[in-house]
Amino acid sequence: MNDKALATENVSVEFDSIHVFRDLTLEISRGEFVAVVGPSGCGKTTLLNLLSGFLKPTAGHVISSGRVRMVYQTDSLFPWQTVAQNIALGLRNIDDDKERANQLEKMLRLIKLDEFASHYPHQLSGGMRQRVELARALAGDSDVLLLDEPFSSLDYLARLHMRRELARMLKELPRTVVLVTHDIEEAAQLADRIIVMSDRPARICRELRPQLERPREPTHPAVVEAVHCVLMELGLEGSQAQSFLETPVA
Repeated sequence: MNDKALATENVSVEFDSIHVFRDLTLEISRGEFVAVVGPSGCGKTTLLNLLSGFLKPTAGHVISSGRVRMVYQTDSLFPWQTVAQNIALGLRNIDDDKERANQLEKMLRLIKLDEFASHYPHQLSGGMRQRVELARALAGDSDVLLLDEPFSSLDYLARLHMRRELARMLKELPRTVVLVTHDIEEAAQLADRIIVMSDRPARICRELRPQLERPREPTHPAVVEAVHCVLMELGLEGSQAQSFLETPVA
């Protein structure tokens, strides 16, 4: 059985005269959590749009296996619908009313918002809204979760909490995950593999594989080492020390 969930094969993307990617090849296995980091404007969100099918490459091929759901930087909850109604949108492919209600109850318990089922988004904190957003994306039979800086609007403590919540939710409902983030610590805490992108036209210049259970403490030596390695690759640290986490990419 093919364990490839997502892949780009020699993909190039151009917008007018701007070359975003040129011959980008990337494979993501089923159940893998991959974080993508890199300079601002290098094409991280463009990569998610390719993987989701929203964008077609100028050249090359994109392979996607299974149902894909996406979570954006700012929540896209419908303000006129309750928490339960918003999550139920992710369950609309379930025809059986009883099964759909059971799944909705399960999702509310999973995000620990049972008592807020009838609340509206404006009555929730930012972190609670993001939990609802994640629950809607995880609901039903989705296979792949694409996350575009989902916690960027939260303060640091809320982001720490949401990283733990995401890891807990994925333990209950495993998915293939691709996370785009500017938060290098977030990538180091959550990902099985960290992809470091270069400036445009973007290429993969380094891969890191922290060998730890998720979530990891931000002060764990492997997390600190991974953060240091990414900063060094992006030219934000002066040390040239080689990391045991690094996998050079030709």
